Amino acid sequence: MCGIIGIVGQHDDVSDKLVEALARLEYRGYDSAGIATLQDQQTDRRRAAGKLSNLRALLAAEPVNGTCGIGHTRWATHGPPTTTNAHPHQSGPVTLVHNGIIENFRELRAELGQGGHVFETDTDTETIAHLIHHNLKAGHQPSEALALALGRLKGAFALAILIEGQDDMIMGARKGSPLVIGIGNDEMLLGSDALAVAPFTNRVIYLEEGDWCILRPDASEIYAEDGTAVERPVTIVQGSAAAAEKGNYRHFMQKEIYEQPETTARTIGAYVDALTQTVTLPGQNETIIDWASIQNLQIIACGTAYYAGCVAEYWFEQLAGIPVKSDIASEFRYREPALPAQGGLAIFISQSGETADTLAALRYCKQAGLKTAAVVNVATSSIARDVDFILPTLAGPEIGVASTKAFTAQLCALAACAIAAAKARLRIDRDTEVSLTNALNSVPRLISDAIALEDDIIELSKSLSKASDVLYLGRGPHYPIALEGALKLKEISYIHAEGFAAGELKHGPIALVEETTPIIFVAPDDHLFEKSLSNLEEVAARGGQIALISDHAGLEKAGDSPLLKLCIPACDPFVAPILAAIPIQMVAYHTAVEKGTDVDQPRNLAKSVTVE
Repeated sequence: MCGIIGIVGQHDDVSDKLVEALARLEYRGYDSAGIATLQDQQTDRRRAAGKLSNLRALLAAEPVNGTCGIGHTRWATHGPPTTTNAHPHQSGPVTLVHNGIIENFRELRAELGQGGHVFETDTDTETIAHLIHHNLKAGHQPSEALALALGRLKGAFALAILIEGQDDMIMGARKGSPLVIGIGNDEMLLGSDALAVAPFTNRVIYLEEGDWCILRPDASEIYAEDGTAVERPVTIVQGSAAAAEKGNYRHFMQKEIYEQPETTARTIGAYVDALTQTVTLPGQNETIIDWASIQNLQIIACGTAYYAGCVAEYWFEQLAGIPVKSDIASEFRYREPALPAQGGLAIFISQSGETADTLAALRYCKQAGLKTAAVVNVATSSIARDVDFILPTLAGPEIGVASTKAFTAQLCALAACAIAAAKARLRIDRDTEVSLTNALNSVPRLISDAIALEDDIIELSKSLSKASDVLYLGRGPHYPIALEGALKLKEISYIHAEGFAAGELKHGPIALVEETTPIIFVAPDDHLFEKSLSNLEEVAARGGQIALISDHAGLEKAGDSPLLKLCIPACDPFVAPILAAIPIQMVAYHTAVEKGTDVDQPRNLAKSVTVE
């Protein structure tokens, strides 16, 4: 969840570079930030609670510099977000930053305390610094001290470490949390992801699980978990730095909403041959999995990605005839689900590919012998490397915490996959495949049309911003879209919102409806619309303030019951959930803007959830 950066070079401007990198990592956490530099064999450290701007102000008043340094932006797990608990943490000559959670830090802390170590913070991270310091005092060299310490740690970590007296060296390690090496000009870098090092290089090395490393300005040494020296391939990463700029948009979220015609087109293009009107899974994945032999499907994810899976559940069952169970990753393995010995496929959905709960669920399914696939936006991520095959989403880096373009890209990839499965299982004929691929290819254009609703949505958001509770309703595959709409509103506007299956209204939720209750109904004119219209009238009869998201035909049939109508373009019902996601996102965005909340960095949340 936290963001880390380390730079070792030959120039004394490392402080400015660290802060520049942290600006690109702040989406990973913004409870506090700090840097430490090494110069003349001494460590100098600056930390500040709150956002990176507070650290910038501190550095302006009390500058530090050197040729070697580390930095951190924090999402708090252990200890409140205070300056004292901000990274980097120190013990004697050891200074380090950490992303992850050390599960056995209490036992280690007690053991080290008995040996005379005094702790200053409430964090698990400080324990690592003291453990390495303990090993140094015992006479071990820095690399030995690190290796011994890593053997004692239980949990997840990505580390960047400075040792006083070693002005030309940074050490790093990863287990359960991502870490990359960047190869610059006369400098080496460590970062939580490629985005962190993008301003300085496009050449990166992805450390494998359990790897640790020693970096110097012109060289790197990498060791596997057992201490064996290893080589990892160099990857050229394109475009990350540009994706981290807002351009003319007010927020990253707004930019990413507007990017969706491009990102859905890019993703669909990886699956659909517009010329032949056929679906082919990228990387010849159809040769890895025999869809005809799949007897059941598990779809596992967290948050917004989970709702994408819930929409896909309808597609796979209705098109391909495969029984599907969608699961929340954080609950999945603790339920100890009974998984099939044969004929089972598990699909994991994650924007970052590093989501800790989803990764743990993946390993549970692999142990049970299931085939595994991942819908991921980062093809080099931990989840992507662990599955049997990848279903890529080509959304590019997503900076806003509230997912937008990654969500619609996930839906596009899953829709294409459902078509491929239906075709392989002989559930659809050639004419149906052509119809469905044409519908999918129309999505980018239709999203552009849906974005034109912005002025009407701004008016709706002015009234929503005054609400204390909002209900979202939908039927069929639009029920998960209603759930996603409620999540979006909660995430960035801090307004309590709930999503319900419209048919469940009379089984309890209708008791919440008052004359002041805003209700957002997602209901395009499909085979369930008459049912939806009945639910809409039930709400209207009780004074609910209804905003109906539908196409022209649906809005005509609804008459005067909705207080506000948002007209999305008419489309094939197959892709309607993708299109309906756009006004849902824009409603949340403009309501948050109206309330004045921090849209891109909502309180208590971080973009990449790499801890349980």
